[in-house]
Amino acid sequence: MAARRKSKGAYMISAVAEMYEIHPQTLRLYEREGLLKPSRTEGNTRLYTDEDLERLEFILNLARDLGVNIAGIAIILQMRERMEEMNRQMQSFVEYVRSEMLSRFHQAAPSAAGAIVPLRKPIAGRPEPAKRP
Repeated sequence: MAARRKSKGAYMISAVAEMYEIHPQTLRLYEREGLLKPSRTEGNTRLYTDEDLERLEFILNLARDLGVNIAGIAIILQMRERMEEMNRQMQSFVEYVRSEMLSRFHQAAPSAAGAIVPLRKPIAGRPEPAKRP
């Protein structure tokens, strides 16, 4: 499915249609439905970036290989964008908690250096010594 892209840049609608063996009207339909948002030149020519082409490949995979209709594709794309945003937020939160914990540990470290005692973990597979009464 993946078309060969040799350079970064922008592609006109006719080139994209030929690369993916679809009609230019299909690309216009995807744009009208909000599935694709190509940039435009001053002369109003559509220009598709590498990111647009990756999104188009995903759309075509859903449509051709999985039989998803346009409404379904729109919902899947919205869910995907929300999940990516939630992932970004979660990563940001994890980084915040990590840096906060490190900061607090370093603040407490000089005064509590002797208070931190390593825990001894039992070795797996080795029985504990028997306790004598």
